[in-house]
Amino acid sequence: MNDLWPALWLSLRIATTATAVTMLLGVPLAYFTARRQFPGKSVVEALILTPLVLPPTVVGYLIITTLGARGWAGSWLNDLVGYSVMFRFEGAVLAAATVALPMQYMPARAAFASVDRELEDMARTLGAGRLQSFWHVSLPLARRGVLGGAILAFARALGEFGATIMVLGDIEGRRTLPIEIYSDYVSGKLSNAAPAVIVLIAISLGIIALYNRASHQD
Repeated sequence: MNDLWPALWLSLRIATTATAVTMLLGVPLAYFTARRQFPGKSVVEALILTPLVLPPTVVGYLIITTLGARGWAGSWLNDLVGYSVMFRFEGAVLAAATVALPMQYMPARAAFASVDRELEDMARTLGAGRLQSFWHVSLPLARRGVLGGAILAFARALGEFGATIMVLGDIEGRRTLPIEIYSDYVSGKLSNAAPAVIVLIAISLGIIALYNRASHQD
């Protein structure tokens, strides 16, 4: 496979950026829902977790109909500045981050829920604000769940195919590893996909080992 390294590099860039996005969104959401009761909380959590059970092609469809050049929001953006997420790196990141968000959210929420609230109350009693209490007390104590979620989110984003191919397309020179494997299959050159398969398996095994280590560290 001549395009192995470009596809690997693109996959790693997308997965890394998507993981950063899921952490920026998922960690605060996990902390907030673990610590607060509010009307519609179950609906919010359902929306966060829905990509976990939806077929990725449905996620891709929703992105296209929302942010595509003819989507209800994307058409406005396209008319205003001539921009669309379709067939772009940002669109692939959006697709990967959407399906990876639940993987970050669930372990992080469980970790924040297990943090003793009395420790946070003590920090506030000593003069810490909410942000300081979160940064210096809650987050360090929940770090194992947050880190585990980030590892799972990266793995999910790296292996994402259905939503990504709908948003990014199957274009030579801009294929991720999963799309490259699919392209070889469609072209009848399945044996050419072996290097990409081996690389993905090796990375997956490494991610599992890293996750197990992060989950059991003191």
